[in-house]
Amino acid sequence: MARVRIGIIFGGACEEHPVSVKSAREVAANLDPDRYEPFWIGITEQGAWTLCAGPETGWEDDGRPAMLSPDRNVRGLLVLDQGRYAEIGLDVVLPVLHGTLGEDGAIQGLLELSGIPYVGCDVQSSALCMDKSLTYTVARSAGIATPTFWTLAANEEPDPARLPYPVFVKPARSGSSFGVTKVSGADGVADAVATARLYDSKVLIEEAVVGSEVGCAILGSDLDLVAGEVDQIALSHGFFKIHQEADPESGSENSTITVPADIPAEARALVQATAKTVYRALGCRGLSRVDMFLTGAATVVLNEVNTLPGLTSYSRYPRMMAAAGWSLAGVIDRTVALALTGKVQ
Repeated sequence: MARVRIGIIFGGACEEHPVSVKSAREVAANLDPDRYEPFWIGITEQGAWTLCAGPETGWEDDGRPAMLSPDRNVRGLLVLDQGRYAEIGLDVVLPVLHGTLGEDGAIQGLLELSGIPYVGCDVQSSALCMDKSLTYTVARSAGIATPTFWTLAANEEPDPARLPYPVFVKPARSGSSFGVTKVSGADGVADAVATARLYDSKVLIEEAVVGSEVGCAILGSDLDLVAGEVDQIALSHGFFKIHQEADPESGSENSTITVPADIPAEARALVQATAKTVYRALGCRGLSRVDMFLTGAATVVLNEVNTLPGLTSYSRYPRMMAAAGWSLAGVIDRTVALALTGKVQ
């Protein structure tokens, strides 16, 4: 059988560029060469697209300018070669992009224009999940508990005297804890808002939830969903921000992740069921990681949804799926099959 011609887009012009490159390297190590013919499209931090040999060091300087064609007659790449653009057809695209322009519906919109099937959530669900205030609004309509929250528009300032401390101040549309500050009193609010606005004009303020941080990896679409093992984050201080560590491959300075989570079977089932409900309510497909809090009252409170979760060696999604018996190679195969056929095979 002919191999599937898969375009793998990685990098990106956003703060999560380094994480995306690491995720792409894990994909490269787990991509079945007998099943796939890969075409690696790297996006530099400046936003330049290049068709390269892969995501290893030096890829930015080892390739040809390329772009996804929005013309459905091409259904693939336009690659600049000796002053002319050549066409390379693709069967499917795997966007290994995180954060702004990767998880917010931007690349998904371009792929919709191109007519190329792609792995992961569509434009609408990507945009919903990227904006935490919209995520909470939709989740609440589905009966899912969320933190108490307030949103600030671009030129709006909060009234620190009216907030129930501690609170978390964060960009409404960002990832990996970039721009997030835990604030214990009114005197820290202004600086926290300023930090959040370095990443997004829209700011979210959340009342802190007392509970254990847990997460669940979900794979599939509609009623055909697979849940990975639940994980649990134990913090010594501060909040979880492993992608901002100097050497995340060696662990975190303030957190330990346990997979499977050390919680009762009933709590595990509740977390998995809640994750599936959130996933369906937000219209997710392909794969997503649902982060939650498990409170002392044995209730689950939504934290956030990552529609293109990290796939690095230390990332939570592949570890949760591996604990449930799914290798990263298997996850890739299933998500690609879903993109091509609409079914998890």
